[in-house]
Amino acid sequence: MDVDDLPRMEFAFPGPLRDELVAAVLSGTKTSTTGLAIDYEHENEPLPVVGQRYAVVDSADRRVAVIEVTEVRVLRLADVDLRHVIDEGEGDESIAGWRANHEKFWHGPQLRAALDDPTFTVHDDTMVVAERFQVVETD
Repeated sequence: MDVDDLPRMEFAFPGPLRDELVAAVLSGTKTSTTGLAIDYEHENEPLPVVGQRYAVVDSADRRVAVIEVTEVRVLRLADVDLRHVIDEGEGDESIAGWRANHEKFWHGPQLRAALDDPTFTVHDDTMVVAERFQVVETD
């Protein structure tokens, strides 16, 4: 399959955070990511599956890598484990720190606007999609 035919993997929104996350993917520091199950539902997108490949795009919308999903877990936010947190490669060393950083993003105006819900809030029982992946190609 040609990289142009692959679905896109967009880490965060375009800007500094996306650039940091893409750099972490390219360096091998970031090998996991967490999304909101409700975001998949809202976008009417299927959940990722093991073996699925995605084209990673940067803030300039350039395809910079291809990743392959190696694990998918749908679980409560309260059940995210430390190994997953560390493997996200964002510098968090505790689940509490990771969660605070993610809640800041998930409660931000861009995500709330994307979900069409200006008061969206996560809680312990919010379902998340925890993915592991590996880089299989870089541009």
